[in-house]
Amino acid sequence: MTAATLAAPNVAPLPVPPPGPSFGAFVAAAAASGQLVVQPRMGFGDPRRMRAGLERTKSAVATTVGTLTIDSYTRVGDHAAARAALTEGTPLNGYPIATHSAELTRGLLAGVLDAGFPVQVRHGSSRPEAIVRALAAAGLDATEGGPVSYCLPYGRTPLAESVDNWARCCELLATLVPAARVPHLESFGGCMLGQLCPPGLLVAISLLEGMFFVRHGIRSVSLSYAQQTDPAQDAEAVRALRRLAGEFLPPDVDRHVVLYTYMGVFPHTGRGATRLLEASAQLAVSAGAQRLIVKTAAEARRIPTVLENVRALETAAATAALTAPPREPAQPADSEVYREARAFVEAVLELGEDLGRALRTAFARGVLDVPYCLHPDNAGRSRSFVDAAGRLRWSQTGAMPVAPYAPPGGRAMAPVRSMTSDGLLAALGRVARRYDDAADSAPRTEPETETETETGPATAAAGPGGARSPA
Repeated sequence: MTAATLAAPNVAPLPVPPPGPSFGAFVAAAAASGQLVVQPRMGFGDPRRMRAGLERTKSAVATTVGTLTIDSYTRVGDHAAARAALTEGTPLNGYPIATHSAELTRGLLAGVLDAGFPVQVRHGSSRPEAIVRALAAAGLDATEGGPVSYCLPYGRTPLAESVDNWARCCELLATLVPAARVPHLESFGGCMLGQLCPPGLLVAISLLEGMFFVRHGIRSVSLSYAQQTDPAQDAEAVRALRRLAGEFLPPDVDRHVVLYTYMGVFPHTGRGATRLLEASAQLAVSAGAQRLIVKTAAEARRIPTVLENVRALETAAATAALTAPPREPAQPADSEVYREARAFVEAVLELGEDLGRALRTAFARGVLDVPYCLHPDNAGRSRSFVDAAGRLRWSQTGAMPVAPYAPPGGRAMAPVRSMTSDGLLAALGRVARRYDDAADSAPRTEPETETETETGPATAAAGPGGARSPA
């Protein structure tokens, strides 16, 4: 596609779409009616194909919200490369919202974005100002990320710079979105590195980022958690996140919990992948999350098509409908994950009133320390492992306010314990193997592409825009 083709009739410039309920209010209304909101991770450089993806998401047999996932050039601020790709007709791996005009994006959204179908912009940037300005100009008001979660895992932007960028962009989003709508920010903090990070730290970072957003003017937030290696531990984490949000966020701030289907090595069999997706939907409902970011049966092989995304949305929604909602005690017990997460949060808050400065200090001192994260601002002294029961544990904690795992009646793990390369690979593939081994051994045929009349070639979501955005 060239620049000359961008003004296609189905994406003609139109006025800003009329405001509907805020993103957070939509999720709250769905939860009140017993519906789990399901959402894909989807982005295309071609506006016509991006619109087709949104239309198919909206028409799925599920309670859905739409996604504009941004391309990797835009994510790192290389807008010249994004413009060149559009001019040359080179496919991008997401929607270049800061390069396409606001009028074009409004046209893309016209008739799709409405009170029953909000749309969130997902990106993965530690420098999101251009993205925030572009989404607000296009009539959107929901995005995600965070000063820690979109800095440490994905690049070498200094943490201090990312904190400043995100403080400014929170305030910018709160200012640019018209008063008729409530801007929404989702923390990506519960997804640090996708896997092998014990849940207590994930819960703490997600909550701390939510608090950071609120202190910089955002009144509607969502807190994330990524499905990990053990269902019981995951349920503890989601419940801990909900409880801590009630304890630390102001009561007038709209909030909900969003769960991510497992973000690590995915099962290679279609049946195994589907079973893992179903397990994430069951977890979301039973633990009390209100929104689920899905993955598809094609994840282990290639970038999924729109049709495969829709199938995943409908599978998750159908599973959720068959899952009993949680029954929680009036006085919940302090779970292991809750105690650990609270220890992290309190340790950071003790470092000062300025939460951005406290986060920088926490990482500089190793109070927060993400295992296996190579960012220069991460201390790198923490290590984790998967125990025999499948739970994620700390083997080394450095200066963090938690202790290495000690088996019941035993001694703490020896500090010299280290993760070998073989051990790391085994841990990374554990979930995939479990679900593949449990899957039906009968072959299952799945479509490899979609026709042009449906959504276009499956490869359009990939390309030289780089690896897919973490969003």
